[in-house]
Amino acid sequence: MEVDEGSAATSTAGQPMEVDGNPNPAPPAQQNEFSPDYLKLYYGRLFPYADMHKWLSYGHDGKHTGCDASFFSRREFSFTLEHDIYLRYLSFHDASTMEAAIREKCPYKIDIGAVYNVDPSKRTAYSNVGGDKVFSPAERELVFDVDMTDYDDIRSCCSGADICLSCWPLMTVAIKVIDTALRDDFGFEHILWVYSGRRGVHCWVCDPRARRLTNEQRSSIADYFRVCKGSEMNGKKVALTGPALHPSLLRAYTEVLKQYFEEKILLNQSLLASEQNFGKVLDMVPDESVRSQMRNKWHSSLPSKDEVNSKRWKQLKQLLEQGKSKGQVLRRCVEEIVFAYTYPRLDMEVSKHMNHLLKAPFCVHPKTGRVCVPIDPNNCEAFNPMQVPTLPQLMDELNRDDTASGQKQKDWERTSLASSIQYFKQSFLDPLARTNKAELESSHRAKLQEMASRPSLNW
Repeated sequence: MEVDEGSAATSTAGQPMEVDGNPNPAPPAQQNEFSPDYLKLYYGRLFPYADMHKWLSYGHDGKHTGCDASFFSRREFSFTLEHDIYLRYLSFHDASTMEAAIREKCPYKIDIGAVYNVDPSKRTAYSNVGGDKVFSPAERELVFDVDMTDYDDIRSCCSGADICLSCWPLMTVAIKVIDTALRDDFGFEHILWVYSGRRGVHCWVCDPRARRLTNEQRSSIADYFRVCKGSEMNGKKVALTGPALHPSLLRAYTEVLKQYFEEKILLNQSLLASEQNFGKVLDMVPDESVRSQMRNKWHSSLPSKDEVNSKRWKQLKQLLEQGKSKGQVLRRCVEEIVFAYTYPRLDMEVSKHMNHLLKAPFCVHPKTGRVCVPIDPNNCEAFNPMQVPTLPQLMDELNRDDTASGQKQKDWERTSLASSIQYFKQSFLDPLARTNKAELESSHRAKLQEMASRPSLNW
């Protein structure tokens, strides 16, 4: 195993430790949510090794005649150990060797990388500059990373690594918009959403077609979701061009964004309650007369605290939408404001490159003690990050007597992790396994037909 602290992927070595000052902490046992001893027990009794291996093998587990026995061993893993020791280019022959390494090292974080053309541990043999041997990624899931810190310019409740239930709807919107577009616009089916354990969500698109996309194709898909551009320093973040919204944007606006903006974000973040906040909104209006009219109106009258945001938004929206003499630019401004405050903000570099690593599902975040559990996109509005299982909670559940149920259960079945693992198995792994089997059989038949069509050698 190699220590590689200068990795271009997701190395955390040498970076300062962050302090989590969440204003809305989870209720139980907040003072010691993470400890190496708890983590060791978690890896020993709860981590779903077999299910993770089944996922990342994609059917290449030796049970099908057409499988590639080297597939799993060519997958790159990385471990972040205590004191930010970072081990990259790790690989495992099978589920048992992966389990043995994780139990031994007890990593604070596990990252998953690409499947390479050779075992990553043998990459040095493929490092000849200008030679025929090149160590390169062969396939990798299409991945997305949405981090709450990218919304700090619109959040008034929290900043940095902190999250609460007032800003979490931004992640719900991201899941709804991206998941629908991936399925309806690109035809992908096997999509896994995972809570990052602290302040965001990760998405893994696992269809065969998605895993074999080139870097250029990945960049194009990531750019498909690029609506918010620029920064606070250069003004407007969103510019919706053309006579009408793109069908994907129109669907997002009518089905998700408009409702969440008016019912959640506008109120939760008090976007129009103070001059500091409503000034940012008015800066997006390209007409000075409208901006001045609204400022004068809002300074002269102050609705009740509970109504100020909704009433002021109604006033601004009415003025913008009735501005026929001002043309399409003003009427489109309503949509631009909604998009600027709700549309997903991706970490583009994570999605564009095959060799980028991403945190594994069912890891435990060392700052919060929360498990990185899957999120059901069909019910993501019910997901509460404050109620995600933590290490102390899981250890307490394991210590309870399980004889009361009348039957012997597996360790994970006796904990609050049960529903997450069951969802992972039934809603993600089982449908994916059927696709993997069909693909292997199709590929195997194609190889047999190719061999049969080759001319025989007659001596």
